[in-house]
Amino acid sequence: MEFGWYHEFHRQVPGMSDADAFAMGLDQAVESEEYGLDSFWLAEIHQQAARSVMSAPLNVLSAVAARTKTMKLGTAVQVLPLTHPLRLAEETATLDQISGGRLVLGVGRSGNPRAYAAYGVPYSESRERFYETLEVLQLAWTQDTFSFHGKFHHFDEAKAVPRPFQKPFPEIRIAGASEDTFPVLGALGFPLFVAVRSGTLAGLAPDLHSYRAAYETAGHPGKGQVHLRVSVHVGETDAIAEAESEASIMSGYGALKSQLEGSPNARRRAELADVLSLTFAAAMRDKVIVGGVEKVTERLLELKEELGIDGILAELNFGAKIPPDAMMRSCKLLCEEVRPRCK
Repeated sequence: MEFGWYHEFHRQVPGMSDADAFAMGLDQAVESEEYGLDSFWLAEIHQQAARSVMSAPLNVLSAVAARTKTMKLGTAVQVLPLTHPLRLAEETATLDQISGGRLVLGVGRSGNPRAYAAYGVPYSESRERFYETLEVLQLAWTQDTFSFHGKFHHFDEAKAVPRPFQKPFPEIRIAGASEDTFPVLGALGFPLFVAVRSGTLAGLAPDLHSYRAAYETAGHPGKGQVHLRVSVHVGETDAIAEAESEASIMSGYGALKSQLEGSPNARRRAELADVLSLTFAAAMRDKVIVGGVEKVTERLLELKEELGIDGILAELNFGAKIPPDAMMRSCKLLCEEVRPRCK
């Protein structure tokens, strides 16, 4: 299994400055590579200043690339409908070059309509814009010059400079959230991101079945890679892990309520009632992975067997209230104690 860290560059304390938030996050990225982390993933978050400074993940990954040597550098996710495809092709290729081919581009549409409103892009166009941008991106990465005429973008003999370090281009992983998206992504043959916040871990099985069935029917090799973003906290004992994470996890679900109420995703809106009545015991059972080394290892191996996951993006501070030293101890235990047991 690939072990990654999904990081939002939170403001760890109320009123934390932008500079301090960036400095802390960059230091944590470097430290996690020393622990043996396989991949480091950055979100793209807009219009949520109290929560995070992570609005430009490619810029920040360039800084991480300059400070690290081995771990993969990924976006989870770059919101394609809010980008210009030619500029994105050039910026991602630049990052791939300076990192020596360590970029993995995770892409999606995002379920945050506030970001679309701020950028002046109708959310109703997000699906069409996503697939059009994805097509242009791959053309720009692979062709000396290219022409394209779509609904939103038009190019004549355009050239993207530089070209990616990886050939033909960096791996693309796509986030699936809507029920009808999974068979589409399977048919296209892309590796998949899935996440659990409002849903349940067990509830992923039907979506992954439809993804893999479409993947196989389309004749793609293998079974289709699946990488799970999930909230994780590892402590020296089960009791310590629960005590360190409970307040943060429940705060995170408290904040999630408002996001679900305004979500354009019908499935997420339908899950609101479950989140409103959620207890920590229920979250532990259905949504998060919290415990000592043995318990976390056992749960990850169960998910590998039940869902066929190829890796995780561990969200190590859902709710952003776990103190930095406890979060980094969790990261160290995950990398040095849990990871070897799951290989």
